[in-house]
Amino acid sequence: MSQVADMGASGDIAERSDLPVFGLPVFGLAGWSGSGKTQLAEALINYLSTAGLRLATIKHAHHEFDADIPGKDSWRHRKAGARQVLVSSAKRSALFTEHETDADPDLAALLSQLGPCDLVLVEGFKAAPIPKLEVWRASVGKPQLHTDDHHIIAIASDEEVAGCSLPQFNLSDVPNIARFICARFDLALEERL
Repeated sequence: MSQVADMGASGDIAERSDLPVFGLPVFGLAGWSGSGKTQLAEALINYLSTAGLRLATIKHAHHEFDADIPGKDSWRHRKAGARQVLVSSAKRSALFTEHETDADPDLAALLSQLGPCDLVLVEGFKAAPIPKLEVWRASVGKPQLHTDDHHIIAIASDEEVAGCSLPQFNLSDVPNIARFICARFDLALEERL
């Protein structure tokens, strides 16, 4: 099932002009809950970072969440009314931002908060106008997304998807999926050990 698209043919995915430019290479993983997006994202992050790329990720959550630890100073600052809390140490920083509305933030606004990187991998944001790989499993019982989303440029599944003309990958074929994504942005991968 694994294919790597011919990036030189006229009208192929490398030449699509309908995909917005955010100033960063941005690639999405889209699919229904339970399809394996997070597992594939984790495997791709490991593979691509080991191969020398500096990655950033954006993950959409469908529910209210709290990544801060209740009782810690940063949590207390937020609960006291700070709209943004930046926690920093020698090893890492984290920025917590309270949104003004209940609407999901725009992907472009989230991307503008990222530092320098080689590739941004986005999990979720099904409707975002970015090149995406659909993660699909028949066992989830949900329809395929690529039939209604022209931003989906390939599909990864645990089985052959009949009638689909997009490049297809087995969900476990992380090396070829990574090569496909990197080819989309002309990103070079160091030889893996």
